[in-house]
Amino acid sequence: MSEQQTKHRIALGVEYDGSCYLGWQSQREGETVQQNVERAISMVADHPVKIFCAGRTDTGVHANEQVVHFETTALRKPHSWIHGCNTNLNKSISILWATEVPESFHARFSAVKRSYRYTILNRSIRPGIQHNYVSFVHKPLDEVRMQQAARHLLGQHDFTSYRTVACQAKSPVRTLLKLDVTREGEYVHLDLEADGFLHHMVRNIGGVLIKIGIGEAEIDWSKQVLEHRDRRLGGVTASPKGLYLRKITYPDEYNLPSIYS
Repeated sequence: MSEQQTKHRIALGVEYDGSCYLGWQSQREGETVQQNVERAISMVADHPVKIFCAGRTDTGVHANEQVVHFETTALRKPHSWIHGCNTNLNKSISILWATEVPESFHARFSAVKRSYRYTILNRSIRPGIQHNYVSFVHKPLDEVRMQQAARHLLGQHDFTSYRTVACQAKSPVRTLLKLDVTREGEYVHLDLEADGFLHHMVRNIGGVLIKIGIGEAEIDWSKQVLEHRDRRLGGVTASPKGLYLRKITYPDEYNLPSIYS
């Protein structure tokens, strides 16, 4: 096989504003992030390209650093992939970095950890400028109660009660490594890290913690919901607007760039 025909596997870091799209995954109707990124890469590669992502995001969910990979016979330097794609992308999507990776790398299956942040604007007046970028709770939130409730969810559990009924994951068992609740003025942040997340898992955790935070449920309710293993007994699914896919962590052997240290 000649050098021109050799397949190269390329990984990209992608940032996007999810409020502009019907989620990540390509659909027959409506704009999605995947469709836009594939179109831009294909223009730079000069052939059709299919991409694989670390984790699909829903309508309205944002990403600080999604990771994707694709295969191409095109020879391009990293800066050519970055700037070439960004030239052909909507301004709501940006390629942050590009690097060639070995054939063993897979954006989804090679990931060892995923991190999300859920941001809540907690004040009496609804947001104007930030209405697509924060969840909004007008009742006072007690972040200390929320943090106490969050501790029940740490570790390896069956998260059936915290995933959507339509979730297609083969197993509901996940290991939640981090769940920190912090306040920054009017903003309450939920920072989560796990070996993987189920469909709507973060938003369902957010819904339970919000109810506890406003005093409509006891602190131990988060544990009771977990033990029920029944989504029908869980809380309301929180808005997607404040949810950000923050970081995907891979084994050191791949030496991937990242906007995070």
